[in-house]
Amino acid sequence: MSRLWEKGLPLDERVLRYTAGEDHLLDARLVAYDVRGSIAHAEMLAAQNLISAEDCALIRDGLNTLNDSFAAGKWQIGLQDEDAHTAIETRLTDAIGPAGGRLHLGRSRNDQVLTALRMYLRDVADDLAGRVAELRQAIGALSKRQGDIELPGYTHMQHAMPSSVALWCGGFDEGFGDACDGLRAVRKRINKNPLGSAAGYGTPGLPLDRNSTTTKLEFDVTQTPVTAAQLSRGKAESALLFEITLLMQDLSRMASDLLMFYTQEFAYISLAPEVTTGSSIMPQKRNPDVLELLRASSATSQACLDESLMITAKLPSGYHRDLQRLKSPLFRSIDLAIDSVDIMAYVLEGLTFQADNIHLDDGIFATAEAYRLVREEGIPFRDAYRQVAKQYAK
Repeated sequence: MSRLWEKGLPLDERVLRYTAGEDHLLDARLVAYDVRGSIAHAEMLAAQNLISAEDCALIRDGLNTLNDSFAAGKWQIGLQDEDAHTAIETRLTDAIGPAGGRLHLGRSRNDQVLTALRMYLRDVADDLAGRVAELRQAIGALSKRQGDIELPGYTHMQHAMPSSVALWCGGFDEGFGDACDGLRAVRKRINKNPLGSAAGYGTPGLPLDRNSTTTKLEFDVTQTPVTAAQLSRGKAESALLFEITLLMQDLSRMASDLLMFYTQEFAYISLAPEVTTGSSIMPQKRNPDVLELLRASSATSQACLDESLMITAKLPSGYHRDLQRLKSPLFRSIDLAIDSVDIMAYVLEGLTFQADNIHLDDGIFATAEAYRLVREEGIPFRDAYRQVAKQYAK
């Protein structure tokens, strides 16, 4: 096995395990993106007469074959590969010969991984926004089914003012609409092309056409100067993790409301039996475990954001291996967000508000009575407030 940086010197197996870390497992999701980026790079090299058209065709066809075989489960990235990039180039060279060794001209593993990662994050942001839109549809369907049911509005965990299922749904729907907007706005940081910046200082003496790969890979701009690419690492990741954290906080608060509504003391809602679990000791119990895990999920998302920010804090400019550790919290938060959004939409589809169990305290209409006095009798609101307060004094 020859890794991209191999110089013929031995590498301690313990060092390999520690430095490769989880990359050989995490990088599975980047294979298709690395292949696409590599094909664009090869085509640019050919257009610049840095490799032959014949070699470019061999590289392109070989990479497409590797991508298809990986998707079919015919090979995996192993620890000895270290990461997706070594795994792909090694197998490509084995398959097509010396032409495979010409692919890495004009790039470093640093801009290579960053290019694949940004294409992946671009798709993730779009995919997650689409899933949140489907969650909003589930909220809208619940509002349409039962929006007229009255609910108490709460402040300080006390009945405060009248609300309704429609108002409850609407508040969360607006929050998730903001989440969609935020996820789309992250593209501005994500969609900059770092390819050709190499290890952060460009490719002296090579006439690369970086704008060509920007166009081929559908980036908005070519990231310049080349020193900006490594300095920007962690920023797009943290921006996406921030938006995910806000999204997960709204999901957590929705779950918290529903857990309260599901208690015997409230009994405002029923849940579909297939989304509740049983107790190992109490035969009568049906537990809302899924909502409890949703409530806890925002803590994981925030921890991933914090980890990402702390990895890059106070790093000097240029590339440092510390940046490899961004992948784990990034992917963990992305996967949790996808699962959580989807499962909340599923829970809402089978959720029913129990109107007969929902009772509003008489005092919940006190503010409306004060407004009536202002409107009908023309007295100042503060006087109306005191007058109504006396009626409810205990």
